[in-house]
Amino acid sequence: MDINTHEPPFEETYRALFQNSTALKAKDHDQNHSMVDNNKECELPLIDLDRLNFRYLVNDHLNNFQELDKCIKEMAEAASEWGFFQVVNHGIPRKVLDSMRYEEMKMFHQPFRKKSEENFMNLSADSYRWGNPTATCLRQFSWSESFHIPLKDISRLDVCNKSRSAIGLFAKKAACLARRIAECLAQNLGVKSSYFQENCVPSSNYVRMNRYPPCPSSSEVYGLMPHTDSDFLTILYQDQVGGLQLMKDGKWHNVKPNPEVLIVNIGDLFQAVSNGVYKSIEHRVVAHPEVERFSMAYFYCPSHEAVIESCSHPAVYRKFSFREYRQQIQMDVRATGDKVGLSRFLLQ
Repeated sequence: MDINTHEPPFEETYRALFQNSTALKAKDHDQNHSMVDNNKECELPLIDLDRLNFRYLVNDHLNNFQELDKCIKEMAEAASEWGFFQVVNHGIPRKVLDSMRYEEMKMFHQPFRKKSEENFMNLSADSYRWGNPTATCLRQFSWSESFHIPLKDISRLDVCNKSRSAIGLFAKKAACLARRIAECLAQNLGVKSSYFQENCVPSSNYVRMNRYPPCPSSSEVYGLMPHTDSDFLTILYQDQVGGLQLMKDGKWHNVKPNPEVLIVNIGDLFQAVSNGVYKSIEHRVVAHPEVERFSMAYFYCPSHEAVIESCSHPAVYRKFSFREYRQQIQMDVRATGDKVGLSRFLLQ
């Protein structure tokens, strides 16, 4: 491998996995790709968040509250039916997203030997991640790389580094947005308004920047393997390449890219709190054979001690702490290469 290349050495490092899994690759392709309709893109429910503000119709308070209530109901319906929706007038300026994207590209295009160093940009040793070291077959492999940055680690970046400013500003804006959306969705469930303020402290949340390199084995491996998110909700901004897919009605659907929106998806914890009303939907990224893809995400998580409990009865899931949930996921991944998730916590 050229020591100056920025591409991770996927095939070199995982040579045995690629060489010894010919039969599995064919089987995985038949089982996991046969449902994809490559000619059809779905457009997620579109929510205008301007109605969460009171900037218009200031002389008509009743209409204001009706619009606010309608906005919350639309989000709740999308969270129940799709588990995904897209938002406009979300409060994160385009220049903030563009700046973040520019810095993201600069970080990923550093030589692989440099970004895989323990002290790269003074980040934690496990911030840079690529491939999947626990994969036991190609179905579990992800042809992608990421920077996983807890909010508390942003301050570790050099004060003069433009990436610190860009990541910090994006995180600040996304944190406000995530909390607003979570509180609205909780309000629809009758959950007390202080729940997220009490349980989702800034230090428990994180930003993840993703890059999906061109993949010569795109018909055999994923850019990101199918999964659900282990949080309350995720705020995602993706580029125009496409590749994000979600599972609905037993089929994989391509999510149409739109530079004017952010994508919001429900995580496992909100499904548990909502007693199964809101859906944490399986999603994945299909690898592209020729073009690299970038995305950035904000994950809204509770502290490890936070207790996750269904809001209504009879409860579908037993009560558990976020620490317990994460530990169970880690045990399952080590044992099988796969996340099992919420089904571990079903009462019946």
